[in-house]
Amino acid sequence: MSKPRQILDRIYALQNPGEAESAYDEWAVNYEHDTTQGMGYQAPTNAADRLNRLLPDQPRAEVLDAGCGTGLVGQALAGYGFEAVDGLDLSTAMLDLARDKGVYRSLDKADMTEALPAKDDSYDAVICVGTLTEGHVGPEAIDELVRVARPGAPVVFTVIDSIWEPLGYQSRVRGLADAGRVRLEEVAADSVYHVKENITCNLVVLRAL
Repeated sequence: MSKPRQILDRIYALQNPGEAESAYDEWAVNYEHDTTQGMGYQAPTNAADRLNRLLPDQPRAEVLDAGCGTGLVGQALAGYGFEAVDGLDLSTAMLDLARDKGVYRSLDKADMTEALPAKDDSYDAVICVGTLTEGHVGPEAIDELVRVARPGAPVVFTVIDSIWEPLGYQSRVRGLADAGRVRLEEVAADSVYHVKENITCNLVVLRAL
């Protein structure tokens, strides 16, 4: 079995936030090398590009990067000129590396299986890449991403194709739409996620109402 596959199998087998925090603290120093070079991780840049196209010429838009990790999404957004990006993550070691990039307005530790440490209607956009997945954060967290988004704000996130329907992410999104909390703008299936591991994802765009 390849090293990337061994890493993914371990990560997707995590059972609770405590295990996740320990695993990511341990992995932090090698995370970007293992994912971007070892796995061909393109979801952060693809999602950031999608958000940029949703918010053209809005460099001062306040954006929440939920599950920011080492800051790959924030770095990509900074490349588009975004100046007010806040990051949340469970791993202190990951947050330290994100802080070193100098692209975030603020960075805070947070467990995304609980309520986010932000008020209702706080952000002009919310982005979440690689966090809503098996062994990490379940579909109920989508409610929180929507809660902290201002009316009309885009909420962009990724969910691996293989778990989109079986683990309830699809039904959660439909429920939010049916309840009038969001407008579903796009579900781009088979979007590039890990090129070298041949993993694809749903790149989802909601609009908070």
